[in-house]
This record gives sequence, structure tokens and C-alpha cells, in this order.
Amino acid sequence: MNFNGKTVLVTGGSRGIGRAIATAFAEKGARVAILYRANQAAADATLAALNGTGHLGIQADIADAQQVSEAVNSVLSSFESLDIVVNNAGFGIYHPIESTSFENWQAAWRQTLDTNLSGPANVCFCAARHMIETGGGRIVNVTSGGAFRGEPLKPAYGASKAGLNALSQSLAVALAPHNIFVGAVAPGFVNTELTADRLQSEEGDEIRAQSPFNRVAEPEEVAHAVLFLCSEGAEFSTGTIIDVNGASYLRS
Repeated sequence: MNFNGKTVLVTGGSRGIGRAIATAFAEKGARVAILYRANQAAADATLAALNGTGHLGIQADIADAQQVSEAVNSVLSSFESLDIVVNNAGFGIYHPIESTSFENWQAAWRQTLDTNLSGPANVCFCAARHMIETGGGRIVNVTSGGAFRGEPLKPAYGASKAGLNALSQSLAVALAPHNIFVGAVAPGFVNTELTADRLQSEEGDEIRAQSPFNRVAEPEEVAHAVLFLCSEGAEFSTGTIIDVNGASYLRS
């Protein structure tokens, strides 16, 4: 996996899985742009820790189509090319149907779909139009095991990630003639600050026991799957959805 000379955009790249993905690409020689919504300190810390030079941080809300377009244009202005896009930014809040007001239910669905589905779709559009002109590229969307297992407390999250899986496969077919390869990585539970409270609670042992390894994934393991799909030789895996869940659930 040699990415020397490649330019990569990672949304949600300042923390957790996104930071691990950005770090892995930089270690393999890529120039990396991370898109972050608000946490300037986390973005600065991530950029400072990346191997190599010339990396870029862009503040933008992926749920805002105009900001997405401007962010992709900023990458192109700085790097003059865009070879790889990883849609990692995500959003999820609890809205169980039996205890959520109709107003809050609607708000949860709007926020979740705007961030987890419409946002990545817009990133894909802007990036793919450039890649078509330049002869190809790679797009990887980070989805979730919740797309397959269901998310009873966060149904909009599960639905948005299932939609992102379907979008990935639709684009894999649509963009293959343009030498653009599209895949998805669907993690289960991952050891990040977003899951720390649940993993440290009484529920933690139950979550870890879902896998025969009796643990959850590390962000670097998700990053490894992303880099594989972006590597030379993985072209015929376009349309693939890679599970990174330690056999905590199985599908066929």
C-alpha cells in the first residue's frame, strides 16, 4: 500500500476512526486533507501528528451542500488533484420511537440523514466530477454494522448507513467506466472517544463479548480496510462492503 504522490480527503478526519485513516495514509506517503466540523483543537493536533508535510485542515459542515462544494474546491486549489476520498464523518443521536416526541423524531431524522447520507452523497458528487476529468480515483464510505443489525435506539442512524451502503454500490456501477472505484467499510463497535462511555459502563463486557475475540475494533483496524480498498490491485473489489466487526455478527 504505497500512496506516495496521492492526495486524500478524509471527512471527520480530526478524531477517532477518521484520525486513524488520515494517519495511515500519511504514513504511506499521501498528502492528506481532513475535513472537520467544529473542533479546531482536535484538527490542529491531528495535522501536527501526521507524517510528512503539506497536509491541510478544512472546516466545513458536511450537512451543508454549499460548504461541501467549497471544501472540495479548497482541496483542489491546494493539492491540484484529488485521488482518494473517504467519507467518514457521521452523526447519531438516540431517538427511541416509544419515548421521543414527534418533533424530536423529525429533527433526529433530518440531522442524521443530512450528515450521514446527503452529505457523503454531495462529497461523492463533487469529487467524482473531478475524478472523471482526471481519469479516475477511489472513494470509500465508512458505514456501520448498524446498517445490517438495526439500531432500535437510533433508527435514523441505521437507516442512513444502510442508505450509504446502497449509495456506495450504486456509484461503483455508475463510475466504473470512468476508472473510479467505490467501496464501503462497515465497522462494528470501535474503541474511540465516542464509544468510551458505553465501553466503560456495565454494558461494556456485553459489547466486547459479542466478538469471539472478546474485544472491539481499534480505529487502526478500520483504517487498514479503508487503505486496502484504495490500494492498487483492489480495483475488482469495487462495490464491496467490508465488515470490521471481529465476527460479532455474520452475514452472507
